[in-house]
Amino acid sequence: MPKEFLGEFEEIILTLVAALQEDAYGAAIAEEIETRLKREVNLSAVHVTLYRLEDKGYIKSDLGGATNERGGRRKRIFKVTSAGMAMLKAMKEARVDLWKLVPQLRIVSN
Repeated sequence: MPKEFLGEFEEIILTLVAALQEDAYGAAIAEEIETRLKREVNLSAVHVTLYRLEDKGYIKSDLGGATNERGGRRKRIFKVTSAGMAMLKAMKEARVDLWKLVPQLRIVSN
C-alpha cells in the first residue's frame, strides 16, 4: 500500500483545523491563512481541500448551530481525526529531520 502524502496547501489546512479546534470552518481558515501567512486564498479552494481531507479520513465535520449573522444557516465545523493527527506528527518529524541537515549559517555583521 503506498504511503499517503499531503501537498503544502493540504498540510496548511490540516494544521489550521487542528489549531482552530471548534472554530475550524471554511471562512475562519481562509482568514487565518491570509492573516498569518500573508497569502491570498480563495474560499472555494479551502472548501475543496477540506472535503478532500475529509475523504482521506484526516478530518471529520459536523454542522454547528444556526446563527442570525448567517441568516439562520449552520456552519460546517471540521475536526482532526486520529489519522489526521498522526499525519501532522509524521510531517512535522520529517520537516525537523530535514532542517537538521541544514548547516548553521554564520551571520557576518557589517
